[in-house]
Amino acid sequence: MPRWLSRSIAFPDVGQATEEGLLAIGGDLSPARLIEAYRQGIFPWYSVGQPLLWWSPDPRAIISVEEFRLGRTLRKVLRRNLFEVTVNRAFDAVIEACADIHEEPGGSGWLTEEMVTAYKMMHRLGHAHSVEVWKGDQLAGGLYGVSFQGFFAGESMFHVVSNASKVGLAALVARMKERGMSLLDCQMATRATIPLGAVEISRAEYLRLLGKAWSLQVGF
Repeated sequence: MPRWLSRSIAFPDVGQATEEGLLAIGGDLSPARLIEAYRQGIFPWYSVGQPLLWWSPDPRAIISVEEFRLGRTLRKVLRRNLFEVTVNRAFDAVIEACADIHEEPGGSGWLTEEMVTAYKMMHRLGHAHSVEVWKGDQLAGGLYGVSFQGFFAGESMFHVVSNASKVGLAALVARMKERGMSLLDCQMATRATIPLGAVEISRAEYLRLLGKAWSLQVGF
């Protein structure tokens, strides 16, 4: 049964998560708590009107940095140089676009105003990063996530021009490989992430890879 969190930033052992992966309820989205959560393989995910929910699913989805392969269509797009890619140029615009994309009728959705504010603060502290994909002066797509040492947790992506988010993902993977980063977490395999290379591994294997990634003296 999930535990209600106190003022302490400590989390219960991830082995106590429910079958669906729900580990804890409540707490806050302070930078200290978020950092502790990611260090232990835990992430927040909830909707407007719900309490703050913390998850550690088993299995867990990742995109392999070493085995990532560009599809034929994406290779063609990249060869045509249709887009410019930047990093951390427009974090606020990227996360706000992601929130708009995921908003549901009535103003609900998992990327809540509280979440947006928290990750903007994480960005200002140097822990959250964005990849922007531009077509001319238009922000055509992008993604954002949280990174520590050799670890990057992809949180959300969006596009308003076809293939822009895929170009952003390819740029993210290339940057991670260039810098010696080892783990790209996408949390859960979905219809959106599976075509982009998401595979499922056990929670135990994920935590092993996470520990290795946090030990690397590299960074985004």
